[in-house]
Amino acid sequence: MAARVSVQWKPAAVYTSGMRRCVVTGARIGQACGIGSTVLEGLMDLDYGVWQMRIQDEVKAEAPELFRLWQEAPQLTRFPGGESLQDMVARTSDALRTVLERHPGQTVVMVGHDSVNRALLLQLLDQPLSAYWKIAQDPCALNEVDIDGARVQVLRINDTSHLDHGAFHL
Repeated sequence: MAARVSVQWKPAAVYTSGMRRCVVTGARIGQACGIGSTVLEGLMDLDYGVWQMRIQDEVKAEAPELFRLWQEAPQLTRFPGGESLQDMVARTSDALRTVLERHPGQTVVMVGHDSVNRALLLQLLDQPLSAYWKIAQDPCALNEVDIDGARVQVLRINDTSHLDHGAFHL
């Protein structure tokens, strides 16, 4: 990812979730681009509450109806002791506004989580939260969005071509 970003773009900033895997990825991207990276709390993963760090089979067995609702109507789900998608959308919207205000007209890298990426993409595509599962987000996927004032163009979604054969090829 770092090689691809540094070859294709010249980012002015790299923002990451505070979770270690994102901080490490962001630092490597920043290093490859000759800039630092900054944690932006709005990019933190969805708070799954009591489901945090548990495997799906466990929570499905413990709370089958809530698990089914999460899969079928995520917009109606609030995780026990955690967030709803609406909570995360408010948080990610603020993070995006912050980045756009700090870097008008500049290229910026945001390193987050599949849930955060989906929330941002749904907002940028003017899609409802019920479409949450319709957007694929694989680990280390790249999404490219061009924002110019009110004009938003989503250019790439879930691009993992830089992972083919273990390296990015020019």
